[in-house]
Amino acid sequence: MAYSSGFNPHPRISYAGASPTGAASEAEYLEIGLAETVDPAVLAQRLDEALPDGLDVLAVVEAAPGSLADRLEASRWQIDLTDTAPDVTAAAVESFLALESVTVERMTKKGMRSFDSRAAVVTAEVTAYDAGSRLTLLLRHTEPVVRPDDVLAALRQVGGLTEAAAPLVTRLEQGPLEGATDTIGDPLST
Repeated sequence: MAYSSGFNPHPRISYAGASPTGAASEAEYLEIGLAETVDPAVLAQRLDEALPDGLDVLAVVEAAPGSLADRLEASRWQIDLTDTAPDVTAAAVESFLALESVTVERMTKKGMRSFDSRAAVVTAEVTAYDAGSRLTLLLRHTEPVVRPDDVLAALRQVGGLTEAAAPLVTRLEQGPLEGATDTIGDPLST
């Protein structure tokens, strides 16, 4: 691994579109600067051996021109609401989607910020799941980033959604948004 220069050298590693604290993820990407050229398959094996069980390297590719972060335009999220009936969640989602804008507030590094959570939502689907409901969101990456918990706050605000148990939030994929089909492409392909 390559390191920055200066008084306190740091590894040259960049996490692109890292998931928020408390969220699981099946789609994390990072860029690592190397001090020498290494075969991607060998690097994948070495990284996989160094990581704890459950953290798996799925692919290693040579960096394409441009920024990986710029290719991550959208994320698909799965939110399991274990104590909320699907019809209640569906009604809240319907109320939310009917609006052009839903402002929520969140504390950021720059203090309390207000932003439109509705603008980031491309699709929202509700299905039954165990003793509750599953909400699948396709979120466009905006500035500031709209997170799944922001959408949940908006659903509570405009749709009366309540939940007693903490939701299980998992990012399923992220990459370039294929607009006509509302699908997410492979950010590693050039």
